[in-house]
Amino acid sequence: MGDTELGAYKLISFDKISSTQDYAHDLIAQKKATDKTVITALAQSAGRGRYRRTWVSHHGNLYASFIYKIAERDPRLSYAVAVAVAETLISFGLKPQIKWPNDVLIDGKKISGVLIEYAQNFVIVGIGINIQTCPTVKEYQTTKVKKYADVSIEEVLSVLMKKLDKWRKADFYDVRNRWMELAICINKTVRYQGKDAELIGINEDGALVLRFDTRYVLTYGDEIRI
Repeated sequence: MGDTELGAYKLISFDKISSTQDYAHDLIAQKKATDKTVITALAQSAGRGRYRRTWVSHHGNLYASFIYKIAERDPRLSYAVAVAVAETLISFGLKPQIKWPNDVLIDGKKISGVLIEYAQNFVIVGIGINIQTCPTVKEYQTTKVKKYADVSIEEVLSVLMKKLDKWRKADFYDVRNRWMELAICINKTVRYQGKDAELIGINEDGALVLRFDTRYVLTYGDEIRI
């Protein structure tokens, strides 16, 4: 374990940990968390994604949990984070796309996932990016940065911090437009409450806009399937 300062961030780094996300929760519970703390690990023994799915966490990739102080929960944050991750990869010459809500793909294969959780007056933004290795997963194909560019974990983390600061503070009008430019699901058919609908986009509050023939529906959360 090591503690350092990196830009405006306090960096807590581990060689291996069960979960950076769980460690962040522990810091908050112990009243030791501060704004812009980031926990990183070279490997995780119990990494997890959305719905508590296992996130395979071998050495060679970026596993990080960013702690930010917040006044209230904001459903628009996930879009800003997805754009920040995508823009990080773009800076290294990659051509990412976003799959709702915040998975990032290259050539249709998953390269990054995001997990956003809240605790007290903090939000924890967990981000995993495949850099040197990519796991074999039954549900979907995966890829890694190394296939497209020769960059280190440290280089990716440094750029990611800057992109997160930029897009978290950006006007949501700009975030929404950039997210929709990068998203693969706009004007595509999705499943909502067991029925097909067309995903038109997202509105100014971060709600998904769905169309059923001539009827429009706004929805949040995990109610759609792509």
